[in-house]
Amino acid sequence: MSAIPGGLDTERQPPMTVPLRHFVIGLGFLLVGVVVGTGLVTGTVPGLGTLAHVHLLLAGWVCITIMGAMTQFVPVWSGTSIHSQRLASVQLTLVTTGLLGFVLGLLLGEFRWLGPFGILILVGFWTFVYNVGRTLATVDGLDVTERHFVFSLLFFLVLTTFGVLLAVDLARPILPSLSVSHENLLGAHATLAVFGAVLTTVYGALYQLGTMFTQTELHGIDNYLRPIEEVGHPVGVVLLATGRLVDGVAVARIGGLLILVAALSFGLVLARKLYEMQVEWTPMHSRYTVVTPALVTWALLSIPAWLDRPTAREHLFGASGSIHLLVLGVVGFVVVGTLYHIVPFIIWVHRYSDLLGFEDVPMIDDLYDDRLAATDFVLLLVGTAVIVVSDVGGFGSALTTVGGISVGLGVVVFTTNVLLVIREHSPHSLDRVVLGSMSPRRERAESDETMTPDRRP
Repeated sequence: MSAIPGGLDTERQPPMTVPLRHFVIGLGFLLVGVVVGTGLVTGTVPGLGTLAHVHLLLAGWVCITIMGAMTQFVPVWSGTSIHSQRLASVQLTLVTTGLLGFVLGLLLGEFRWLGPFGILILVGFWTFVYNVGRTLATVDGLDVTERHFVFSLLFFLVLTTFGVLLAVDLARPILPSLSVSHENLLGAHATLAVFGAVLTTVYGALYQLGTMFTQTELHGIDNYLRPIEEVGHPVGVVLLATGRLVDGVAVARIGGLLILVAALSFGLVLARKLYEMQVEWTPMHSRYTVVTPALVTWALLSIPAWLDRPTAREHLFGASGSIHLLVLGVVGFVVVGTLYHIVPFIIWVHRYSDLLGFEDVPMIDDLYDDRLAATDFVLLLVGTAVIVVSDVGGFGSALTTVGGISVGLGVVVFTTNVLLVIREHSPHSLDRVVLGSMSPRRERAESDETMTPDRRP
């Protein structure tokens, strides 16, 4: 694989500490989420532990990673500059602070905290939407990835609004006055979060990454499958969320089927890109290979469930027992695989790119430890498979615990590998990446942090 894929305008990227700070804090939420998940299995987590666990993983790990990735790669892919570097830092502070307080409120049963901290989360995500939205507004003729990102940003706006309403309602019931039930609003919120913000971003990113890092192009049947997904998925999300909000089974059924058809279409496109791949196999490709069968299997299992009762609580994320197939097998492996490239990529550009041609420098995929990457892949794959089999087959909590331990160990190994890349190759120390100017080590800032002008909102 080449050091830098062709066509990327790396001069447009923000300072390396901005996206890396998002990724490191996201990994922190992932580790805490694993600890809380372990506590749920052993029965030692107080309060609304399951809800805290979900928010730590989805809002904390996945969504903060999405924030960092969009902040980094929208400018790079689109040939523009991020609207405001300052807002990119503010968004992370707001979401991190809000989410920490929100999770503590759930665990301690202090529901009165949920509204204020939920508003902090909302303001943080809305800051992110504004910043990336203003950046995309400077681009002429949005491509398929950028169009997906626009829809994802819109979904973030609505789902966070719903989330604040749900949070406030736990402390002081307000939803009856709005003529909507807590259960229905929760269904719409979860739909917009998982299928709207997260899965739409995944599809959009993989249209770019799936072709770029296999050195292939969309062709033949891909050109027919892409519009099916690109139109069907966002429309399906809106219809499914609306149907669940108003308890409209027919509307939800149509929306659910559109989401499933879109998933099958995209799964076939990604499978074709991996089959046609023209480059050397990397940890990113291995993890994307898991995504394809997981996505297709999830969609096929969910067809009868969403045809029958698309608004039922047990069918919130598809067929009963399929949630880990979707969240771990699809979303989890996409995020892990992508981080295995973009973290070394960002560091390589800032640390080694200027030395290329003057001295021997490592390639991007040389920055992480291959043995650790292979180990976490096996642990995550086996753990995910065991959990999915246990969920679908109803084999009980013992098998789920075994799978959970394997996934937890895989997360620790993966996180260690990524942090070692930052520690050993980044121009900045790890504490500088996380704490920025508040770091006790007064390192000299990178020159690129002063080169890119900050466009004020």
